[in-house]
Amino acid sequence: MLLVTPQHSRTKVDAAGDELIRLLNMSPADIRNDTAKWTSAFEAALAVIGNWRLSHNWPLLSVRTTLNGRAASVSQHAIIAQRLKRLPAIVAKLTRFRNMKLSQMQDIGGCRAIMPTVSHVERLAKIYRQAHSARRKNQPELIETYDYIAKPKSDGYRGIHLVYKYWSRNPRYGKLGGLRLEMQLRSQVQHAWAAAVETVDIFTRQALKSSIGDDRWKRFFVLMGGALAIRENRPLVAEAPADKKALSDELRQLSSDLHVETVLQGWGKVVEQLPRKTSGLSAFLLVLDPDGKTLRIQAYEQQEIKQASEDYLKVEREILRDSRNQAVLVNVKSLKSLRSAYPNFYLDTTAFVEAMQEACAIA
Repeated sequence: MLLVTPQHSRTKVDAAGDELIRLLNMSPADIRNDTAKWTSAFEAALAVIGNWRLSHNWPLLSVRTTLNGRAASVSQHAIIAQRLKRLPAIVAKLTRFRNMKLSQMQDIGGCRAIMPTVSHVERLAKIYRQAHSARRKNQPELIETYDYIAKPKSDGYRGIHLVYKYWSRNPRYGKLGGLRLEMQLRSQVQHAWAAAVETVDIFTRQALKSSIGDDRWKRFFVLMGGALAIRENRPLVAEAPADKKALSDELRQLSSDLHVETVLQGWGKVVEQLPRKTSGLSAFLLVLDPDGKTLRIQAYEQQEIKQASEDYLKVEREILRDSRNQAVLVNVKSLKSLRSAYPNFYLDTTAFVEAMQEACAIA
């Protein structure tokens, strides 16, 4: 894995984040008045942000390696993935939370474990709690736990998030000390819910993931979050009916009004443009064109991670300027794991639709 360390102070990183938001909020007329100046400032901000983001790669690999072993000890069917936060997602978060600074963002580097059941998720979380109690100095430090299974979010989201600060006893990694990473632990149905939200966002140009958009769609996902909580026999979503029949009746009516099943299935499947090589790979760049319904997958070997990061940033430049495309750079074990880890990039809502049909069938 390529070792990249922060080359700029946190003050400069925060300033670059603020500058990027300012530049993207400028009117087209103001940009045209001095395109060269705008472009220069845009590239300068991206350079600082790109270095800051890429600096999370090594700490993320360390955390993911541990996650691989711990998740496998709970279930051999665990799916593990890691990613660096997408630039459009960084922009959206900084825009939504105006007091947030880029250097304080906890999920620039993130990894995810998708477990077969909610019981597997809870067992894995327990392993992490026990490990933290026996933590030694200069090991990654668990600083926050967000248990959205015990207390679901108001929008219906459920899962467990663990936030770490990276530390190492090796002086080589001293400059990486204090970088924050987020780990998401989800069951398969919890993950299907989250992926469906992102898929709807892509095609309807909403931001349901940030609780922004059509109230009917927001209510639909609250109800589905509640239905899945009941299905998993876990604490209910406060904003959804606690009574199974009442929830099912409202969900059935709303899904009918929105034509949810027809809409989700109508988006169809993507045409995959697969890499020629399928083994010995370390990272995958996924670029989804929702209009053309094509998914281009570019693969990279371990020694090509720097090139992967440069290609990722190049694609994101175009997306930030004017593109509906979606892109993410992912580390998973195999091509097969990609679909399970990122079904929204495949427009695959099969698991979610099946869960919805089951929830609507309750009489």
